[in-house]
Parts: sequence; structure tokens; C-alpha cells
Amino acid sequence: MSDLLRAPAEIKYAEELDWLESVDDGPKPFSWRLSPKMVRLFVLGSERADGLDREISQKWFGDRSFVERSIVTLASDRGLLLIGDPGTGKSWLAELLSAAICRNSTLVVQGTAGTTEDHIKYSWNVSMVIAKGQSRASMIPSPIMTAMERGAIGRFEELTRATSDVQDALISILSEKYISVPELDSDSDNIVFAQPGFSVIATANSRDRGVNDLSSALKRRFNFVRIPVVTNKKSEAEIVRFRTEELLRRHRIELEVPPTLLDVLLQSFADLRASAAAATSDDEKLESALSTAEQIGVLEDAVLHSTFFGERTLSAHTLASSLVGSLARRDPEDLALLNKYLHGVVEPRSKEEGGSWPEFLEGGRDAIATLS
Repeated sequence: MSDLLRAPAEIKYAEELDWLESVDDGPKPFSWRLSPKMVRLFVLGSERADGLDREISQKWFGDRSFVERSIVTLASDRGLLLIGDPGTGKSWLAELLSAAICRNSTLVVQGTAGTTEDHIKYSWNVSMVIAKGQSRASMIPSPIMTAMERGAIGRFEELTRATSDVQDALISILSEKYISVPELDSDSDNIVFAQPGFSVIATANSRDRGVNDLSSALKRRFNFVRIPVVTNKKSEAEIVRFRTEELLRRHRIELEVPPTLLDVLLQSFADLRASAAAATSDDEKLESALSTAEQIGVLEDAVLHSTFFGERTLSAHTLASSLVGSLARRDPEDLALLNKYLHGVVEPRSKEEGGSWPEFLEGGRDAIATLS
């Protein structure tokens, strides 16, 4: 499966999952492939105290309690709603949990303004209906219905971006655990029941508050797990390093990211977050959420630029150019804020600390001059 652009977690980590399943002797809820302890271990990685014969890599970086609460929720009959700012790893955690529990993380509905009730229930193959009439064979099950029939995990991304009537269609699925198909006459065909192990993991951005708020009835069907923005510099460095190493492997790039430049990137985002927190209006904040995912995007852009158009070494100048290009989304507001940051924070720091900061300052200035 190395020819896939992005393999789902159950394929990417198939060897680890196979091995964990072979040594797992813990109690498993429903039809789970792994016990809750092994699911946690797959997501958070192994420690020496676990006493395993091989190391399991850490794939999600965050508080252990968030993962444990998520696993316990999925072992019950309630849905799981992961909520937090953009770029906090909600979707990645949902994918890892699904891969570990049922070895299928691809039963996904993407919530948008255009998502309809058919996307979470079923639709029809029109040509088959015309030829043979409505039947189970001519029905196209949604990913959620497929998860119900298989006793697997169905995922609903960006739940609050779907309209209220679509959200409400989930209420009966989560509470009654079946979907009625009134178009079919046969008593054996017109109801699809959920098999043991079925559950739903939904994600929602806390910044989407007010777009399509969840009803009280739907909220009661979910356990909420709030994923905060990673502010611990050590944890954030681990996430960025982990994702960057994946990127380099995927592109077969041999390029070293100097630890000093990683520190510059982390410190820059910390400075910009502090500035955003102190701002009194939205005009004084960058449009970017300044998430860990955006840091990874900045570094990815800089690495690829250095590989294809540079000297195959990552420089502070290229990193600064990537940061400005990635974060300047409003013109001229964001450019003005970044320019203020360079002059007010980076320039004094480059004089006091030296190192990579003077080159980073120059790269940022050059990028702003190009975009202005």
C-alpha cells in the first residue's frame, strides 16, 4: 500500500495492529478488535512499564485522560463528540480510535451546508430502481448505515456545519439504533438495525459556534470531549517533529530540520498566540487559528521549498518566508500584523540572542515586501 497518497491508519499501522491483536488477552467490548487498554496503547504509544516485546509508536500527542474518556464513551451506547479549535488533532484521534476498534476508519460523512439526510441514511441507485424497482439491492447505504450493519465506528466530520434537520436525523440513529426504510414493503428489509459495536464519532470546531448549534436532544446523545490547543512547547515540538518525519518519509526527502529552527518556529507561534490573546478586537488578530496543524503546514512548505528550489538545507530565511506566506490571509491586515511582530519582537530578539533570528528577520521582511 506504499503507492497510496495517504493511507488510512488501519493500513498505515497494519503491522502494529496485527501484532497488538495477537498478544491482546484483555476483555473486549462488543466486536472490538482490541481491548480498551490496547486501543489506548496503540494511540498513545507503549512505555517500558507495559512489558511488551516491541515498541509501539505514539501517534497522538495529548492528555491521556482525553483518550481514555473517548474509549470509555465508545464502549457505552453513547456517541462521542470531539470538540476543539481547528488543528487540535480531533480528526486524527477519531481516525486512530476507529482503526484500533474496528480496523476501518473510512466510514466518514463530511458535514457541510450541502450535506443532506441521504448522506447519513441512504439513497437509491436510480438505474437499478427503474429496471427492477426499489429493493435492498438498489439501495445505497450511507457510511453511517454501513457502520451500523457491520457493528463498526461511523464518523461525522464537522457536525456543526451540517444543517439542523440533518443533525436531527442522527438523534433516532443514536437513540433507537436503527434506520427505517419506508420505501420497502418487506418487514425484513424495511428496518436496518445496528449491530453490537456500532457507534459514532463526531467532530466539531469550537470556532463554528453559532453556525448550526446542536439541539439539546442531540447533545444528550453525545459525550463531549474537549480537545484544547497544545500550549506546552515540549508536546508541541513532539507533534511537529512526528508529522515532519512522516512528511519526509512520504516524499522520500533526505533533509534535516535543525533543532534551532524548530525552536524558532515554536517560539514564533507562541509569540503570535500571546499577541492574539492580548488583542482587544478581531482586527488586531491574525485570521489564522495559529494551531499546531498550521505550524506543521508552515514547516512542510519550507521543507519542500528548500528541497525543490533551495540548496536542500532548511534555512531560517526560507522558514520565515513560509510563515509569512502561510499566515498572511487578509491583505493588508495580516501583513501589517506580521510586520509589527517582526519589528516589535523579532528585531529586538535578533539583536539580543543572535543565532537564527537575524536571518529569520530578514526572510520575514523580504516575504512581506514581496507580498505588499
